[in-house]
Amino acid sequence: MIKRIALSATLFLLSTIVALGLAEGILRVKNSSMKNYDIEMWRYAKELKIPSPDPKLGHDHVKQAEAVLQSVNIRLNDWGLRGGPVAAHPSRRILFLGGSITLGWGVKEEDTITARVQRILREQDPNVEVLNGGVGNYNAERYVERFFTRLKSLNPTDIVVHYFVRDAEKLDAGGGNALLRNSELAVTLWIAASRLAEKTGEASLTQHYADVYREDQPGFVEMKASLRKLADYAKANGIRIYLAMTPDVHNLKQYQLGFIHDLVRRIAEEDGYQYVDLLPAFRGLSPEDVWAMPGDPHPNALGHELMAKAVAPLLMHENVSITR
Repeated sequence: MIKRIALSATLFLLSTIVALGLAEGILRVKNSSMKNYDIEMWRYAKELKIPSPDPKLGHDHVKQAEAVLQSVNIRLNDWGLRGGPVAAHPSRRILFLGGSITLGWGVKEEDTITARVQRILREQDPNVEVLNGGVGNYNAERYVERFFTRLKSLNPTDIVVHYFVRDAEKLDAGGGNALLRNSELAVTLWIAASRLAEKTGEASLTQHYADVYREDQPGFVEMKASLRKLADYAKANGIRIYLAMTPDVHNLKQYQLGFIHDLVRRIAEEDGYQYVDLLPAFRGLSPEDVWAMPGDPHPNALGHELMAKAVAPLLMHENVSITR
């Protein structure tokens, strides 16, 4: 009797392992098309990110790494910035800080906002350099912290905070367990369960952001402190500093988040940032016009073109010299 039970348990265990293995294999074949946004983001975290010893960062880019994600090649230089090597002696160095939108998720390197702004500015100054400091799943606290701990020695003449409406959200360090880091089946099931839980108590996007931007929220408090710290450093070191406010692109025809733009404008101007709102560049467009792909609300190449054309005039100066 005991042998029969042991045999049944063994067969059940082996069958389960084989079934899970088959499911994993089928999913990997299915997702090889790179059309699954969640899986591609998971691959980005696995192939181009590394846990950071700095708890404020949570994670950082792997230096000198490269991967094809969502059918787009992303290469990182020895600073962990998207793009090629940093120039030795540019006439002017403009550093963009931000999250996955700044990085240019789903967009070819040459079509990103930073590459486009560089091409525009080089019509006036062939030696200007524009660097892409975007990192996926970063908020204001993280990209400002990364500047001070990783990028300050780049000595930029200009810093552009490419601010997104989510940048005041409080983020967990994350990292996941070994199963979630290595199994597409596990991460697919986890995402499905998470979304089911979200739907059971889902608030409107507008209410979500209204909660995020309450004065007593830790993420909002940290965002303001980080932007102020960066502005103070820029002022003390003769660095021009800007804030480009990026809208959420879920509903651009009946945009409901203007109150965030107004609030961030006040914060930026109080801190001494030159401010530009990118919403007018997107106003009235549909998701299919500017989304990187269905299900992925990151601006596509057109979105980056619109943002670059809106930001570039702010960066054009007749005299670009800096007194340090």
